[in-house]
Amino acid sequence: MIDKNPDSQITGRKGWPLAQRVGHIEPFHVMALLARARELEAAGRSIVHMEIGEPDFATPESIRKAGAQAIERGETFYTPALGLPALRQAIAAFYRSRYGVTVAPERIIVTPGASGALLLATSALINPGDEVLLADPGYPANRHFVRLMDGVPVGIAVGPDSNYQLRSEHLQQHWGIRSKAALLATPSNPTGTLIEPDELCAMAHFAAARGGALIVDEIYHGLVYDGAAQTALALREDVFVINSFSKYFNMTGWRLGWLVAPERYVDAIDRIAQNVFLAASTPAQHAALAAFEPETLALLDARRDEFRVRRDFLLPALRAIGFGVPQQPQGAFYIYANSAALAPDSFVFARELLEQAGVAITPGIDFGAHAAHEHLRFAYTCPVDVLREGVARIARFLKP
Repeated sequence: MIDKNPDSQITGRKGWPLAQRVGHIEPFHVMALLARARELEAAGRSIVHMEIGEPDFATPESIRKAGAQAIERGETFYTPALGLPALRQAIAAFYRSRYGVTVAPERIIVTPGASGALLLATSALINPGDEVLLADPGYPANRHFVRLMDGVPVGIAVGPDSNYQLRSEHLQQHWGIRSKAALLATPSNPTGTLIEPDELCAMAHFAAARGGALIVDEIYHGLVYDGAAQTALALREDVFVINSFSKYFNMTGWRLGWLVAPERYVDAIDRIAQNVFLAASTPAQHAALAAFEPETLALLDARRDEFRVRRDFLLPALRAIGFGVPQQPQGAFYIYANSAALAPDSFVFARELLEQAGVAITPGIDFGAHAAHEHLRFAYTCPVDVLREGVARIARFLKP
């Protein structure tokens, strides 16, 4: 008998089957708030956007021109699955110049965004039932990629005492017989905090000693404000490092990232890439070559300094109106604020703030389970005058 109800085919309750893993993939709750914000704007309302995790700066002109010139030259054919050789070499040179670290270009895989890099790393490492340790709160897609591999994400509650990051003692406490990897982010989303190099090194040694792996998300490197971050590649060669052209390089829509993998994994990753997405965008790869030019890097560093100015305005401003931020964000462009003293449920708070005050922020529920209803993420991806207006609206909203 044919089920004529189209909704049942979509949900998988009847009719066409839906893979069980899909049930574990949650939506970004902020997307519903963003859609509502767009509706309000279309109706003439002024909305201050502090929810978007995307730089407000346009891709630098030098990069845009390089992409356009590549298209004009007809550079629109497939590149090797591991990426354009010249770009892999340029990334290796960037590690030498910025970090003083030698990375063989052969270990660098260019991917469709950092998400493509995470897909390759988890595909190469995770078997069904394998556990991956992650910080809670953390970027939600990380646990969802583990689920897509039929792995088991193990969220570990972290707070101010560990700078909202996993530490070696967390791995010692939670690493079990099924543990295969730990996935870290430094700086992190949503907290903007860093992992100290000695802790990073200790965790890498711990995982390796147990036959496991360390995957380190460094996509916000370059956007670090209090000193310089050190790449995990300076500590050991057997770590997996993910990076992206989206954040520091202001190339979100170009969908380009990279993965640095231990040499023994490169062949397997090459085969996976060939079959999953074949190659990253060819024009985007040619455009990215211009990202490493001295003039472009100088511009990007100036934009980083502007993000620091925004952080240094928004952090005390939020504290002044009652939000708790015990740790100063060291990088990225987020502030993860405790709202427990102001509202019992941060998701309800975010929804009411949008409707009544015209300010869009991200509820903590998007980043995990630990104290999620007590937290909100503010993105300082808009100019200081806009941030100032947003804070003023929140202050008025909070007045009895």
